[in-house]
Amino acid sequence: MSNLLVQQRGPILQITFNRPDKKNAVTPEMVVGLARAWTRLRDDPELRVAILTGVGDAFCAGADLGRLIPLLSKARPPQDEFDRAMVAERSIFQTAFLRRFEIWKPIIAAVNGAALAGGMEILQATDIRLAVPEATFGLPEPKRGIIPGGGSTVRLARQIPYAAAMRILLTGAPISAEAALRCGFVNEIVPREELLEAAYEIAGDIAENAPLAVQKIKESVVRSSGLPFDDAFAIEDEAVTTVLRSEDAKEGPRAFMERRKPEFKGR
Repeated sequence: MSNLLVQQRGPILQITFNRPDKKNAVTPEMVVGLARAWTRLRDDPELRVAILTGVGDAFCAGADLGRLIPLLSKARPPQDEFDRAMVAERSIFQTAFLRRFEIWKPIIAAVNGAALAGGMEILQATDIRLAVPEATFGLPEPKRGIIPGGGSTVRLARQIPYAAAMRILLTGAPISAEAALRCGFVNEIVPREELLEAAYEIAGDIAENAPLAVQKIKESVVRSSGLPFDDAFAIEDEAVTTVLRSEDAKEGPRAFMERRKPEFKGR
């Protein structure tokens, strides 16, 4: 069975790390699979939202230190098609970890356990995060002589308070689900048996909304982050103009007045 499961349920794409015996540590095969899944989510008009989760008691322990990191550092040569794909196209790694890859469809994380190193980094590219009570979050890279270069030095301090981010980044020590909730890194702590159901409930709520409006909301928030107000408002104005010219912007009010469920087309 594949180390990365990709399943579609209507407009929802579920992506699941599936190496529970290795705490879902990421291999080159999983990197290539993630890149393909995110590209599919971006390009398929039928897909409106994704859920990212893991099998077992770990969400993702980051990169496989015996397979992925030696390949990236050129300590070992490519050995299979996935290795060769990564070496031939380094942007695959960027796409897999949603770094320098624009995707405006929402991504929900259902964190089923420890999210460390690359597992913690990919979470920072998600939009809504649920976690089981025993989940932990950490960036242990400095303990191994490397840095969290999958986006954490850029994203984390924008998403949670600076001091909280720096403690995570500089100590390499993990934090609990409760600590992650307190600093705003996760939205909610959910019992394990209810985790996926809760994620699908949120995904379903999002999928019922006008897809163009949803995507433009995310795009405006992400693109305007950190910009001066005038520049940020220009991005918001652009999003507003695009959405108001859409068929969905006409369908929504019309359906409300006619007391029926809107039929959004995403155009």
